[in-house]
Amino acid sequence: MREFETIVIGKSAVPSLVVTVILMIAIPVIFIICWRKLHKQQTKLSWLIAGAAGFIVSARVLELGVHMVCIVADNPISRFINGSTVAYVLYGTIMAGVFEECGRYIVLKYIMKKNRTPENAILYGIGHGGIEVFAVILPSMILYLAIAVLFSAGNMESAFSTLNITEVTAAAALPSVQAAAAFSYASMAMNVMERLFAVLIHIGLTVVVYYGVVNAKKAFLPAAIILHMLADAFPALYQRTIVPLWTVEIWAALWTVVIVFIAAKLYGKLKASSESETIV
Repeated sequence: MREFETIVIGKSAVPSLVVTVILMIAIPVIFIICWRKLHKQQTKLSWLIAGAAGFIVSARVLELGVHMVCIVADNPISRFINGSTVAYVLYGTIMAGVFEECGRYIVLKYIMKKNRTPENAILYGIGHGGIEVFAVILPSMILYLAIAVLFSAGNMESAFSTLNITEVTAAAALPSVQAAAAFSYASMAMNVMERLFAVLIHIGLTVVVYYGVVNAKKAFLPAAIILHMLADAFPALYQRTIVPLWTVEIWAALWTVVIVFIAAKLYGKLKASSESETIV
């Protein structure tokens, strides 16, 4: 496994990864604590759990199942999608938008019928975005940290043994080891900002879908799907090495502002409607 011999763990890899892991945990936790503290009477933890469950089922079970057929498996469909940047980007953004937003719509319309408040809609979005951090992003960061610690110790054989890297698995493990070795404070900033933007986008899109549900306006579901697709466009392009990482962050920041602005307007209308119903 000579390809690993030239890898040098950067001096900032371990400390930056430690801070990244801490901040990744802190982002959803702070959102939950602050929102519940501000709106304890108007929120129920069941909505937070529903948001988390909605993401797991829609994105990590159903959507991932489709990806296994259309992306991972070797068949004419996967060869076509993987062989075309346009097809790959369209497929990826459509699948993410349709599965996550339709999943949101189904849960909000048919399952979470009790305690429908604007504040609970926000809590649902926190659950949706928060569980993505814990289920998808955090495990990768913890793996990178383990790799950085083990390889920086200098005992290559021990690192291989602990990480179960063999001649058979070496090629698959190499990208993760290289990513861990190159991790820096700049990488930390990029990853943390990306997660913050993602959680805000999930909250915003939840408000958009929720507004459509409680007001029986069907157009808001496709609107949320399109917004989701647009927000995911540059990340998909980055996966195809079409655009650099810094453009992805700018794109994410732009759509975070747009989606949060739209959601804030809709949230204001929801609050006004809720308060008028209480007065009546």
